[in-house]
Amino acid sequence: MKDFSFSLIATDGMARRGRIDTPRGEIATPAFMPVGTVGTVKAMYPEQVRATGADILLGNTYHLMLRPGAERVAALGGLHTFMDWERPILTDSGGFQVMSLAKLRKLTEQGVTFRSHIDGSAYDLTPERSIEIQTLLDSDIIMQLDECLALPAEHKEMERAMELSLRWADRSKTAFGHQPHRALFGIVQGGDDAELRVKSAAGLKSIGFDGYSIGGLAVGEPQETMFRVLAELTPELPADKPRYLMGVGKPDDILGGIERGVDMFDCVHPTRAGRHGHVYTRFGVINLKNARHKDDPRPIDEASPNPNCRRFSRAYLHHLVRTEEILGAMILSQINLHYYQELCIGARVAIEVGALADYAAQTRAAWASGDLPPH
Repeated sequence: MKDFSFSLIATDGMARRGRIDTPRGEIATPAFMPVGTVGTVKAMYPEQVRATGADILLGNTYHLMLRPGAERVAALGGLHTFMDWERPILTDSGGFQVMSLAKLRKLTEQGVTFRSHIDGSAYDLTPERSIEIQTLLDSDIIMQLDECLALPAEHKEMERAMELSLRWADRSKTAFGHQPHRALFGIVQGGDDAELRVKSAAGLKSIGFDGYSIGGLAVGEPQETMFRVLAELTPELPADKPRYLMGVGKPDDILGGIERGVDMFDCVHPTRAGRHGHVYTRFGVINLKNARHKDDPRPIDEASPNPNCRRFSRAYLHHLVRTEEILGAMILSQINLHYYQELCIGARVAIEVGALADYAAQTRAAWASGDLPPH
């Protein structure tokens, strides 16, 4: 069985073009990972997700722990078999829910006790149990358990959560053991404080991980704060390991992350936006709920490589969105995921030829120019 590995192919400034090899396939980086929270990317068949260009998707440890349960998924052949996705899967650790479900949990040195948001039943999630669940799911890339804080936060709180996450990282590494066919990623915490971030990165490097995630961003802080933290942090991370910015984001967030040396991204935004009538294109975001589209026979983008952008009229898509038809969510989710992959593919090509600055400038200028002009 092939071991997990990362190869750096080219750099352009801080930006990197790389390749992750796993037993279940290659992942070209920079990569965007669609989010399949409960074993499905919402409103999409697995083969449709793959057809957008996705090499890997993400599953959620917390939600799969509650339903259908990690042991059940394992008994049914693992998450890949369960959802019929043959390519790599990354699972988060449940750490984000430490923040998002703060009213339903109790945090201690040992771990987190959750009250299920479904039925109120209690679950214990420790670093060791998180690794066990992700292994039962048969994840290819596993995350350590961490504590993620919302920003802004007090310095003392950011330091406490960062130190706890480091101790949990050490326990996660021990629990993971020797599994060369899959990867364990550590998670850098420290809020918006550069000194804490550098200290977290140093602690994780001393433990030693297959990749390094950047957590605790896109949690309420301005974009410029996120970009500042990334610019200060990525030079502190090993150049020969992949870097993953967790839970980010919109296209401009991803482009900015690529410019600052990030290799991997995930976010629910493209599918969530699609379900709410927003579609991402080279002209920026279009809100198909707006009445201006109801009599418009033009497609979303007649020059797009995506057939769905050329196939359906704006008037029809507006109708589907306004009547809350499932097909509207399906079409717009597909268009959005395809555009996110287009953005990453373009960045990869640009980095290889040393032209990322031009690519980024042209992309942002097209977004700023706005939607297609009316007749």
